[in-house]
Amino acid sequence: MRLLAIGAHPDDVDLLCGGTLARYAAAGHHVTIAVATNGNVGSTTLSREEIAAVRHQEAANSCAVIGADLIWMDFEDEWLFDNRETRTVFIDAYRQARPDIVIAHSTGDYHPDHRIAGQLAADARIPSAVPLVETRFPALASIPKLYTMDTVGQLEGGLDVLVDISEVMDTKVSMVTSHASQKDWLAHIFDMSYVEFMQQQNAVRGAELGVTYAEAFREVPSYPPARPDLATLGDLA
Repeated sequence: MRLLAIGAHPDDVDLLCGGTLARYAAAGHHVTIAVATNGNVGSTTLSREEIAAVRHQEAANSCAVIGADLIWMDFEDEWLFDNRETRTVFIDAYRQARPDIVIAHSTGDYHPDHRIAGQLAADARIPSAVPLVETRFPALASIPKLYTMDTVGQLEGGLDVLVDISEVMDTKVSMVTSHASQKDWLAHIFDMSYVEFMQQQNAVRGAELGVTYAEAFREVPSYPPARPDLATLGDLA
């Protein structure tokens, strides 16, 4: 199976669904992480160009932890909008990764880049399989399933898919801490430790499943549906 996870910022996917990706990668499935913005405002000391370069390398380092491919869209942090250019790049992320399952942000998240990235991921799903929507890559042969991941701070209830990540928490921590530049930045802007925050959130979801740590998702209802034989997120056989 092939999974594509789309995050607005370089560390979003790691924080919100890195454990699930680690489990799928360990089981031999193909994982691609696409990052919409280059994180070029995430520093109090470096220039925009410097921190963007640092965050690109950090994203590559995180992908290397689980052997995932990286798609770097390189839009400006805090300035992600839904327009023809961004939709085309999102369609190409689908077409380059050729996923069976896509994981994206909820459109109910707190951050505008998260919401826009989630909407773009949803809107790119069907056009990615339309041959006359011409982009750099050929159209997909079928339409993938789409799931939204948990929000930062668990702002949404009713997420109906829970994945036990207890055995891969150390791997997830390695992914998250690959984004070393964000330790001081998140302490500065949000007064938070990103590892402690992530573990606390996953512990809450784990309690819902009766395990130590879990990640939560929602399958997005959509038409036309994905092909009926497609595996479901959480099926790790």
